[in-house]
Amino acid sequence: MAGEFQRRKIGLVFGAMDSDGDGFLEEADFAALTARWIAIRGDGDHKRLRTVMMGWWTTLLTASDRDRDGRVTLDEVLLVVDRLGGMPDAVTGTAEAMFEAVDEDGDGRVSAGEYHRLIEAWSGRPMDTDATFPLLDLDGDGFISRPEFVRLWTEFWAGDDPEASGTWVFGPLLAHRKAGS
Repeated sequence: MAGEFQRRKIGLVFGAMDSDGDGFLEEADFAALTARWIAIRGDGDHKRLRTVMMGWWTTLLTASDRDRDGRVTLDEVLLVVDRLGGMPDAVTGTAEAMFEAVDEDGDGRVSAGEYHRLIEAWSGRPMDTDATFPLLDLDGDGFISRPEFVRLWTEFWAGDDPEASGTWVFGPLLAHRKAGS
């Protein structure tokens, strides 16, 4: 069963993804998130981003929607999160797909700018990521590599350790929400 810390952090990200605030994740929420992300990125081919995000929705719906009503509650997501520790391939697969979405230029690494646009898309508002990015750049080279991203993503979704670096994958979002906004 998800610990209190894990429930809180997943709940905050769930809330950010729930674009209409109705307490459910639906295909429209993922479409809205994708549209925000595309708008923040500006011009360019966004087919890969759209494919990843809508593919994640399909995966989440299949894994989480217990009552098959076409929408997912936080409790349904947490039931899946409880099983992630025993499903490393599934977590890695999602992390790899998300890395492809975040790595805008396809150079095999996530820059501070690419991370910043990710966070602003998820939060739906301007966010300062200057203090968070170095916490995620595990080797200090100025980028998040694919292996670093997979590790961080896994620590966030499958972990319950507040001290883990992956806790900060959505760091500014969590800090902003904790501050009462």
